[in-house]
Amino acid sequence: MSLSAILRVFAAAAVVFAVIVGGVVLLADSDQGAADSAGSGTALVGGPFTLTDQFGNTRTAEDFRGKFMLVFFGYTYCPDFCPTALNTMSEVMTLLGPDADKVQPIFITIDPQRDTVEQLRLYAQSFDPRLVALTGTPEQIAIVAKAYRVYYAKAKGESGDDYLMDHSTFVYLMGPDGAYVTHFRYGLPAEDMAAGIRKYLR
Repeated sequence: MSLSAILRVFAAAAVVFAVIVGGVVLLADSDQGAADSAGSGTALVGGPFTLTDQFGNTRTAEDFRGKFMLVFFGYTYCPDFCPTALNTMSEVMTLLGPDADKVQPIFITIDPQRDTVEQLRLYAQSFDPRLVALTGTPEQIAIVAKAYRVYYAKAKGESGDDYLMDHSTFVYLMGPDGAYVTHFRYGLPAEDMAAGIRKYLR
């Protein structure tokens, strides 16, 4: 088996693990959110952040108020799952038609060591032109990942600059006020995601 094939197998296993862990964390936090919100069932997902976009501009959560945010956490060196998720989000924006003006797609790296502003700028060009790609210091990324209940870690046994990252793979839909609305699992067809988003846009 080639090195590339081996890496793909390990990457697939890592994502399965991350989805399971991320799902457990998200469900646990949803339950806690229900308790903390007096039985409202609202998950405590999301919060303020200060990051840098692919053009070097400082961006905060407040910049996106008034629009729904479609948020995915990943990294540009991800071999399969991140580009697949971002391609799905790009297709969703097309499927939404005029309603896409109400939605802001956002990609937040969990690998700030390699995902520089320039790296994100080049990477984002492969997806919907409305995509905002965000990076920051390791501390800034840790804060926003914690706020969104995102699991991420360097894969075990990885060293040097050529490494894989384990991470959860949900796509989050946040409301115009920044509050959590819902999330979509990895692999959900774009048509289903678009339909799920559209019902909140009415």
